[in-house]
Amino acid sequence: MTKKRPMLRTSLDKTLGKNLPLLLRGRVQLIPDDPLQGAKDASGTYIYYSYKDVYCRCIEMACALQSLGVRRGDHVGLISDNRREWLIMDMALLSLGAADVPRGCDSMGNEIRFILNFADCTVSVFETGRQLEKVLESRDEVPLLKTAILFDAPAKDIQDRAEQLGLRIVLFSDLEKQGAQASEEARRVVEAEMDKTEPGEIATIIFTSGTTGVPKGVMLTHDNYIALMEAVHMVLPANRGDKWLSILPVWHSFERSIQYYAITLMTCLCYSKPVGPVMVADMAAVRPQWICGVPRLWDAFARTVYKTMRKTGGVVYALFLAAVSVGKAYYWAKERVFGLRCRFRPFPRWIDSVAGFIPFILLWPAHMLFDVLVYRKIREKFGGIFTAGISGGGSLPPEIDSFYHAVGISLLEGYGITETAPVLSVRNLNKQRRGCVGEVYPACRIKIVAEENGKIVSRDPLPPGQRGILMVQGRQVMKGYYKRPDLTAQVIDEEGWFNSGDIAMLSYDNEIKIFGRAKDTIVLLDGENIEPLLIEQALTGSVYIENAVVVGQDQKYLGALLVPAREAVESWAKENNVAYDSWEALLKSDELNKLIQAEIENRVCAKSGFRTCERVYKFVLLPKSFEQGREINGKLEVMRYKIPKLYAAEIASLF
Repeated sequence: MTKKRPMLRTSLDKTLGKNLPLLLRGRVQLIPDDPLQGAKDASGTYIYYSYKDVYCRCIEMACALQSLGVRRGDHVGLISDNRREWLIMDMALLSLGAADVPRGCDSMGNEIRFILNFADCTVSVFETGRQLEKVLESRDEVPLLKTAILFDAPAKDIQDRAEQLGLRIVLFSDLEKQGAQASEEARRVVEAEMDKTEPGEIATIIFTSGTTGVPKGVMLTHDNYIALMEAVHMVLPANRGDKWLSILPVWHSFERSIQYYAITLMTCLCYSKPVGPVMVADMAAVRPQWICGVPRLWDAFARTVYKTMRKTGGVVYALFLAAVSVGKAYYWAKERVFGLRCRFRPFPRWIDSVAGFIPFILLWPAHMLFDVLVYRKIREKFGGIFTAGISGGGSLPPEIDSFYHAVGISLLEGYGITETAPVLSVRNLNKQRRGCVGEVYPACRIKIVAEENGKIVSRDPLPPGQRGILMVQGRQVMKGYYKRPDLTAQVIDEEGWFNSGDIAMLSYDNEIKIFGRAKDTIVLLDGENIEPLLIEQALTGSVYIENAVVVGQDQKYLGALLVPAREAVESWAKENNVAYDSWEALLKSDELNKLIQAEIENRVCAKSGFRTCERVYKFVLLPKSFEQGREINGKLEVMRYKIPKLYAAEIASLF
């Protein structure tokens, strides 16, 4: 079982300073020699950098950036994935009063050019020459850009081409050398500049990931983040010196907040990659207490465990399946005995305790036996001293949530949006209630308001147990969308309430349950409103379904576009002697279609809590996995606005 640890504090931390660089400076004064960053060297060995060392490098980089002409109020592009240098560049820019404009390496060229131009960037950082090439493809689209800083040196032909097109190329390593030679006076000037930054100044402009079309630039201030950091002790009981395995793209608002969490909690960031074999090796080397990931990552790890066990087969596989079943039943009972079930109706908890007590007692011996035989071996894959994983950036499928609970791994689902810096709630480690995303952070207020067809019909708050649109007010709410006061006015009203666009419900314990995006609501011909996300989660809980998109706007019934999990399906075909000549032929076979139909009927049914109108009546099997940039974005979320065009013929065949 994962050991539960006491909270460090039970109230807001008001000692963090008025801006993010001062947060780092304050921690350096407290724990100068503790490790803040762990990164692999050329040999693959982790090298650790202390708080004092990182802070000094940030100040030196700021000195070098000043010599390039970076000043307060400038917007500087930061096109890079997660790595040690990212945090140094981020803090260096913020120390000067500049704001960074981040984006990941998976972004398309037209997207990067649009963002850099729209955000008025004259300087931009690029991780590699490949990212710089995306700008060079259409240099005329970024006329303001004059200087490109490269973390990794580009090939000579790329550098020559950039300079021919009027871009000055500067290497990060050269800036480090230059900064290391900065005078004491220059360093004092940077620290004085750091002190001038007020809480309301812009720290970053994060462009939304484009699930709905043209990206919008979310202006987040230093205080947006500081408000979040003040409350982090209340929900994440990290101990000084704990390690985070940092794997997500850091340009996303979720992972960026984790960088600041680590500093606030006096812990250490260890950089890895969201690639299975790399992660597993790094977990063994680092032995982290904390990992943050998107739902797809947790899903992939769980599927890998199932696949490994299925290949082993025989008694071992049967034992594994039995262990997971017992684990799920045990936690079902435990949740009721200890009051860990979300209450969306006002029932007394003692009824739950009575219902769960006998199953809890009866299942305890089997659960403890399986903990020794099965669960512990799975937990060891996380390094052996793992405290908890945090799932954010999308909704966690209940099937995956149940699996991690069954094997004794704490997985804390959180909720937030870029416009709120982003975290609004995270499940409490010591009071984990599945089916919700935890209590609201104290830095903000929320309310659920009535809606029809995705539009607000009343601003009055709904009581617990009723669905509506979630509204947010408080210090975490963004300053607005850059250069788009019209769009800002559409989502923030005159009282400062921000329309999250999410369909949600409050529990009787002030916890949030998310049902999906209001704009994604499907309205059937008979007027029934359907939230597709919950149905899609149920479908992708099948080992045979990799991805699902539910469709049916203005139709009599729902249909689904399904991407089969190829490896699992081909294994099933082999085990059941299903003959086929090609993958496409297998997708058309009666045997496979009957299997998928059975999976749909077993998962989206009255027993699972779905209404008749929410059942999927027809489906199409798609031969290829969804691709990043085509059907899914950087957070691996489906870009729904693209689906009707990409799969017009397939959707038409359903109706």
